[in-house]
Amino acid sequence: MSLPILPTISTSCIVISAVFVAIGWSFIKKRKTQQHIKMMITAAIFALVFFIIYATRTIFIGNTSFGGPENIKIYYTIFLIFHITLATVGAVLGVISLWSGYKKKYQFHRKLGPFTSNVWFFTAITGVVVYMLLYVFYHGGETTSMIKAILGT
Repeated sequence: MSLPILPTISTSCIVISAVFVAIGWSFIKKRKTQQHIKMMITAAIFALVFFIIYATRTIFIGNTSFGGPENIKIYYTIFLIFHITLATVGAVLGVISLWSGYKKKYQFHRKLGPFTSNVWFFTAITGVVVYMLLYVFYHGGETTSMIKAILGT
């Protein structure tokens, strides 16, 4: 089996990001603040690397369409919309959580952080499922770059 390199790397980055969030969460429960900060920054870096790879790939190469059976395409599409919504909410919450921690707004940060972490865990899990459906269980469909789509070439 040959897996596409960029989607494999970007999906790995999100999983690694979620692992660092979990480690960071465990550190803060033990009141190890400095280790918590380091883990959350590392998680954010891996999430940013994911985003850079994903955005660059989407613009220049394109997104891969679902290549599985037509009778389950609607379920994949609904799941994908759920994942994209979750990822968008998770990213926004992640930025707000990082910012509130950085600004030492700890009361707000303590309330938002656990919720953000759970959203991020589900984002990572659903992202792996999307990856598996596109590249492991089925061969991906066609890919068109955003630039080609916009320019009509």
